[in-house]
Amino acid sequence: MNLPISITSISSISPLGSTLNDTWENYCDPKHHFSKMDIENGEIWISVLAKTAKTEIDLLRSSEPKYRQLDHTVLYAMLASRKAVASAEWQAKDNFGINIGSSRGATLLFEKYHKEFLAKQTTHTLASPTTTLGNIASWVAHDLQTKGPEISHSITCSTALHALLNGVAWINSGMADKFLVGGSEASLTPFTIAQMQALKIYSREQGEYPCRAMDLEKKENTMVLGEGAAIACLEQGTKKNAMAIIAGSGYATEPLEHSISISTDAQCFQRSMKMALGSTEPNEVDVIVMHAPGTIKGDMSEMEAIKKIFGAQAPALTTNKWKIGHTFGASGMFSVEMAILMLQQQRFIPVPFIEYTNTPKKINKVMVNAVGFGGNAVSILLKRPD
Repeated sequence: MNLPISITSISSISPLGSTLNDTWENYCDPKHHFSKMDIENGEIWISVLAKTAKTEIDLLRSSEPKYRQLDHTVLYAMLASRKAVASAEWQAKDNFGINIGSSRGATLLFEKYHKEFLAKQTTHTLASPTTTLGNIASWVAHDLQTKGPEISHSITCSTALHALLNGVAWINSGMADKFLVGGSEASLTPFTIAQMQALKIYSREQGEYPCRAMDLEKKENTMVLGEGAAIACLEQGTKKNAMAIIAGSGYATEPLEHSISISTDAQCFQRSMKMALGSTEPNEVDVIVMHAPGTIKGDMSEMEAIKKIFGAQAPALTTNKWKIGHTFGASGMFSVEMAILMLQQQRFIPVPFIEYTNTPKKINKVMVNAVGFGGNAVSILLKRPD
């Protein structure tokens, strides 16, 4: 069974804002959305939520006593989900499914409670229940009052697109006709940043663009962390209010040769993109939104995979990591949002420091890539509604 599936709504809470209009306006501006953060060893680049989004999160936290104990990861997902469901005009009685994941989960609370434990050898009563990964989807389900299935998971940086895959599978199985899918990440914490620095992939770039995603000439890794949540509404069939149609999906996992790396020509991406294409000819794809984390090997291997599948005439390539950084488990859905906006606005958003020889005049099909540590790749092919 392979039913047509519509994306009828998408919403995000990000450094670009909390509305699609704000997000699109900021994509059209060639400026990045990074700021400096002081840490023990000096200053680093990060990408924080827009002020308007922060205000909305503060209001949400104070709206119910039990919400005050929740991690930012959960609150981001709740707010983005409220907006997505309202836009799609879903009702709680629809009992839609929910699959929202995160790479890191409740990082801020976990670090807080662990510090408390080291100091006092005891911890808060809510330390365990508020730091479990299942918090994200279960609290969203509570907030929206749906009684459908709810799933939380972590598949590192491809988490959000795996959530989309799960939603597609549930709908194709006939077990649901609507699914809320996405990812949430609030990873701007000292320990998380220290982990990325220990891997020697965090940006030390002092030029105009701190994250040089897609720049194959860079001499250092330039990954920058961002935060936020992006959530989409999936519905069975081709809907009149569809923002995009899921034309294909693919996935692949490489055998581990190293805990963080993928092969030099990203065989996982080759397989996931080929699966997502299905019967679609490669030359029908107008744009690829790359995962492109801003690391030397990560960017290069994905580019090699694209060459293997699409040949010399590859689609126009872009990414959003240069603008909002890497949002780990949420990043794939932010890329889907960018793809949908390009389909709607019929405008290609380039990477400002990349030289383009050709960009599409019309955008009808966009492929979105995401991959996590160890080669858990997902590719989604979106097409413009007829």
